Amino acid sequence: MAQQASMEAQILFQTDSESILDKLPPEAKTWAESLPWNQRRYVLSLCHLMCAATPEMQAEFLDDYTATGLVTKRLQDKNTQQRVQEHLKQFQIQLELSETVLRSYIRQFYIHSAQDVSRQPDLYLESALRLVLSTEERNNVFNYILGFELIKMMFSMSWLQHERLYQLQINQEEFLNTYIKPIQYAHRVNGIIVPTSRKKFFERRNYFVQKPNITEKKLIHLVMATFNTDIVTHFGFSIIRHVNSLVFDYEYIFNPEQEGVFT
Repeated sequence: MAQQASMEAQILFQTDSESILDKLPPEAKTWAESLPWNQRRYVLSLCHLMCAATPEMQAEFLDDYTATGLVTKRLQDKNTQQRVQEHLKQFQIQLELSETVLRSYIRQFYIHSAQDVSRQPDLYLESALRLVLSTEERNNVFNYILGFELIKMMFSMSWLQHERLYQLQINQEEFLNTYIKPIQYAHRVNGIIVPTSRKKFFERRNYFVQKPNITEKKLIHLVMATFNTDIVTHFGFSIIRHVNSLVFDYEYIFNPEQEGVFT
């Protein structure tokens, strides 16, 4: 009886799961097909739990289960790591890409992806698995880190500094709509910078030059709530691919003596 049940389960596993297993890397497919029935039950139980779990629980599990291996893989990619480190230095961002920082960012990436579920509910687990299985996708960890750190920097700028930054860009309108306007909207709705009368110059100037006062924890929350992982990752990727995709002049942007106002 037990032998018959095992044979039936094996047939079910092979027929119903064939198309799914074909999508696995060859080594993973061979491993899955070689499992005896009692071990296949464990795999099926894990699949059931993952499907039933909330996105936040999935993120926590994936972090616990994969982060150490992903960190090890990323630390082996010295070339990309060094390039991102140089970019961070160029933008005057003080962050050392240590093992601790990488692990923290991998966990954050999972959590950030989980928050994107409301927009793309079917793609979260798929994107997380691609991160584990694909070398190209794992490179996105560094893209994500660079993009996230730059957006954090922009969240910490005054609106005057936003104006100077966007005026340096080749495609000003796209940069303004993609990054600056969403950041300033987040500033307003969270009471970080509250615009006053636009008719009175000095009142307008006061909020325009006001430096946002945001804790690190709140800053991370704001970036994750304002931009999805695709935007953050693409931002970092575009700079790694071509550094001039973001024109940056630290002295000009952060010079307190120059003034301007959005028109």
